[in-house]
Amino acid sequence: MNERIATMDVVALGSGAAAIAISGDVTAACEQDLMAAHEQATDDGAKTIVLDFHGMDYMNSGGIGMLVTLLVRGQRRQQRIAAVGLTEHYRQIFQLTRLDEAILLFDSTDQALAGTAG
Repeated sequence: MNERIATMDVVALGSGAAAIAISGDVTAACEQDLMAAHEQATDDGAKTIVLDFHGMDYMNSGGIGMLVTLLVRGQRRQQRIAAVGLTEHYRQIFQLTRLDEAILLFDSTDQALAGTAG
């Protein structure tokens, strides 16, 4: 299988928030890159992490597992985790796996910031 390598770009959003823009295929193979991006955002003082999936092409069960690992790391740091840019298909997967109970889903980054404030 020739999968597209995922990229993780950290974008400071101000007010203790950061986005991780995720592009490509989200599989267990990109775990190190996602965790490094999370560390960068955390080191920059982010208490809210917005996972931006607008550039994601594909996610498999390994990618879901990696998000659970990220969620645990975020909870240990008292961070709020939100997601934007999921297609309807991946929103359904988040709902079926109940991941949407821990990672709040929003339509936009502005909505995510408003919905996680506090």
